Amino acid sequence: MNYYPEPIRRLIRSFSKLPGIGEKTAERLTMHVLKAPRFEAEHLARHLIDMKEKIRLCSVCFGLSEGETCALCSDSGRDHTLICVVEQPADMIAIEKSGAYRGVYHILQGALSPIDGIGPDNLRIAELLQRIRTQQVAELILATSTSVEGESTAAYLKEILQGAAIRITRIASGVPMGGDLKYVDQVTLKRAMDSRHAI
Repeated sequence: MNYYPEPIRRLIRSFSKLPGIGEKTAERLTMHVLKAPRFEAEHLARHLIDMKEKIRLCSVCFGLSEGETCALCSDSGRDHTLICVVEQPADMIAIEKSGAYRGVYHILQGALSPIDGIGPDNLRIAELLQRIRTQQVAELILATSTSVEGESTAAYLKEILQGAAIRITRIASGVPMGGDLKYVDQVTLKRAMDSRHAI
């Protein structure tokens, strides 16, 4: 990489910091941007800055939003008595793409992982409990991943919600063990949502 001028090396290093992007892919992306017309590079830079400036977390569900609340939380056509708990915004998007769900969401922003120093206080669990206390919630669907961390998070939520006057369900198997929701196909996700069960 030393044979490239410094501005090119810097961009290659920046691209290679992105998840799933190795040095060869970073080099290819850099060469593409270099060869593209100036306006395309400017659009890319503008879109990156625009996204960083405008996107925030929804104050209700902690999904991605341009405003105080996201489009799903603001939608009166959704069933607000049904809350699906997921780990990340990408998991919510995966369920939405399946078309199997018409409730709202709560994004924890991660899963319990003591080995990584992630405990209940590092997730949006307190906010979930507040929603349950202040809103009319009939059912809470635990749609965390089937990894050890996801299962631990679901078990923890079930434990702290024992005695609450709401139905608590877990999405059915069909989602592979250790699998990430964002990589599961929509048919499997739809089946998992349709056949969720009490825990």
